[in-house]
Amino acid sequence: MNKDNIPEEYKPISMWGYFGYEILFSLPIIGIILLIVFSLGGTKNINLKNFARSYFCIIIIISIVLIILLSVVGLDSVSSMLKN
Repeated sequence: MNKDNIPEEYKPISMWGYFGYEILFSLPIIGIILLIVFSLGGTKNINLKNFARSYFCIIIIISIVLIILLSVVGLDSVSSMLKN
């Protein structure tokens, strides 16, 4: 299939493109802002929009797991302090 015949919104992202967006999205403040913008439709490219949404879902899942782990560890350390 010829890449010139593909509409702009369906053009695939190259491997280096994914790598670059991964680095961009991992930046502390700017990356999160761009991730939200791309996830909510700030780009016409459907592949980039779906990649941003999947990256955003991974960040949410990791955050929930970290909150649960930190609350369990925090409760354990508080209960051990109260025993002493």
